[in-house]
Amino acid sequence: MVRRKPAGREADGCAEEAAALRAGLVREIVAGGGLTDPAWRAAFEEVPRHLFVPYYYEAGEAAAAVAPPGARTAGAAGAAGAAGAAGTGEVGAAHGTVGYTRLWRDDPHPLRRARWLAGAYADAPLATRVRDGELITSSSQPSLMARMLQALQVRDGDRVLEIGAGTGYNAALLAHRLGDARVTTLDLDPEITEAARNHLAAAGFRPAVVTGDGARGCPLHAPYDRIIATCAVASIPSAWLGQCRPDALILTPLATGLIALRVADARHAEGHFLAIPAYFVPLRGSGPPPRVPTHGLPSRPLLDDSFRFLLNVAAGHMEPVEALALWEHEGRPGRERYGVTVRGERQWAWLDDPEGAYGWPLGPPGRLEPFRGLSPGAP
Repeated sequence: MVRRKPAGREADGCAEEAAALRAGLVREIVAGGGLTDPAWRAAFEEVPRHLFVPYYYEAGEAAAAVAPPGARTAGAAGAAGAAGAAGTGEVGAAHGTVGYTRLWRDDPHPLRRARWLAGAYADAPLATRVRDGELITSSSQPSLMARMLQALQVRDGDRVLEIGAGTGYNAALLAHRLGDARVTTLDLDPEITEAARNHLAAAGFRPAVVTGDGARGCPLHAPYDRIIATCAVASIPSAWLGQCRPDALILTPLATGLIALRVADARHAEGHFLAIPAYFVPLRGSGPPPRVPTHGLPSRPLLDDSFRFLLNVAAGHMEPVEALALWEHEGRPGRERYGVTVRGERQWAWLDDPEGAYGWPLGPPGRLEPFRGLSPGAP
């Protein structure tokens, strides 16, 4: 189902220019292999992103100085589910970045207004909240959003819960595809949900926007056919499974990747990671991600994304030198060879086979004993 463009107002009479920039963004995403589904392409062509970012911040030289070569700034956000952004590196609020320049739609200077509008349609994450020189929230990179939405495999009539309202842009894309009544977006921070609600209304969308704890989901509008999170989790919240229909799909960032879990019932789910990297801020209340030690490692493997992913997925449960030996022995596996299994209270990540030789429990290392192998039938 492709919905017609809503009758939302455009900002300051820039509809024609915005439409041209939006078309250019879509062409760029398509050229990169995204938006192969015509329904999602139509959503990106018709939903005006600039209405969701009436202002944002550009990182200056001070912020860029802390980023590794080729890296994009990773999004940081508050609340139960906060919007994230992805790229080839992970740089964000934890680094205390400073030097942001504010761009906004009501800037009296025409060149700065044009710069704001062009940036709204760049294929890049946008910092939307900065506090004391520190990045707090951001709007995700559009090409990553497109890949995530396609990986969600929605069907006409599906009911979707989004964990992390962000600016409301992702919820608008979902509402364009499915209709307002089938989309719920959730965030812990009332300021974020209020802003998202206003942005959505300005663009002509009215999905349910709920203030609440993302880890608890939203039972009010359950059951869901799909859950998509825009914040990283250390393990899968049990409430999510409990609010899903059988055969539902959960897509969430985990360990610098994206895991797609097929739900069997309220206590069982399993699936593989997508091949693409993704760096999102943690779900509010879940604490910072575990430190990833690199002591005793040569520098060359650390430049390889597939090895860094293994370090993250097994963080706290495997020594770095053991991870290097596994990675080399197994042919330097990519993200898509890893998966996650949920069986009641037990959750674990694995390589190639949930009952195979390599598995790691999910959750804080202090709660579960480290181990390297799995015996059949027991994580």
